[in-house]
Amino acid sequence: MARLVCFALSALLLVAEPVSAVTLTDMQGRHVALTALPRRIVSLVPSVTELLFALGADDRLIGVTDYCDFPSAARRKPSVGGMVAPNLEVIVALRPDLVVATDAGTRRETFEQLSRLNIPVYLVHAERMAQVMDVISRLGEITERQAEAGALKARMTGRIEAVVKAVGARPRPRVLYVLWPEPLIVPGNEAIVTELISLAGGDSITGREPHDYPRFSLEAAVARAPEVILLARHGTGSGPIPRDRWDALTSLPAVKAGRVYAVDGNLVHRYGPRVVEGLEELARRIHPEAFQ
Repeated sequence: MARLVCFALSALLLVAEPVSAVTLTDMQGRHVALTALPRRIVSLVPSVTELLFALGADDRLIGVTDYCDFPSAARRKPSVGGMVAPNLEVIVALRPDLVVATDAGTRRETFEQLSRLNIPVYLVHAERMAQVMDVISRLGEITERQAEAGALKARMTGRIEAVVKAVGARPRPRVLYVLWPEPLIVPGNEAIVTELISLAGGDSITGREPHDYPRFSLEAAVARAPEVILLARHGTGSGPIPRDRWDALTSLPAVKAGRVYAVDGNLVHRYGPRVVEGLEELARRIHPEAFQ
């Protein structure tokens, strides 16, 4: 009788234990076991949300963050709250097959809590354009949109190559990119913005600073004599960063030449399909003569 009870309990446990039919490896090398390719995805990354729409996989997108504001249809998806600390109760209620997050924006505690709730988490990361293309390929495979992913990458690559060709033989002016004015935050050597400035024909004066977006002193920025200053504006419909403090620095080559510009941070900071638009905007600011 005891053996029969043990057998019955074992059978119940086997039924309760999910059978892994698919194992994904995310961009941190973590193995993510799923019963099938996901049909219900929650995105905690605005870039991923944009890419899923671009791939035509938005029918699988059942939840997004408050910051997932493009395309406009993304705002009609259920929100799970912020990117850093989303509402776990809302995520659980949506019954996702997979949550896509990033180690660069979501707290580790969130990953751990989702794991305890048996909700698979797939991590993405992109600080270089090659990694952006990798994200697109991975999302294409996860959503069975490989052909769409290939086409999107080809279109983006063509536009990148056109920019590089247009600016390639020109002098590379010193560029100061201002992510945030006070405290002064700039792109360092781990930021995708640094590579975009280089592709656009510029030389970021903070591109060799450690980390992705370090703090920087105004005195150090002045000492490096930027020839172009780019001020990022944030959020859909937001205005540019006030220019007063920069226009007052009349000794700077960029100010003397009237080369202080506002740029759309949404295009440059996110690694969605619009990042090529951001690259083109940077190139037009850094080398307007190449785009007459």
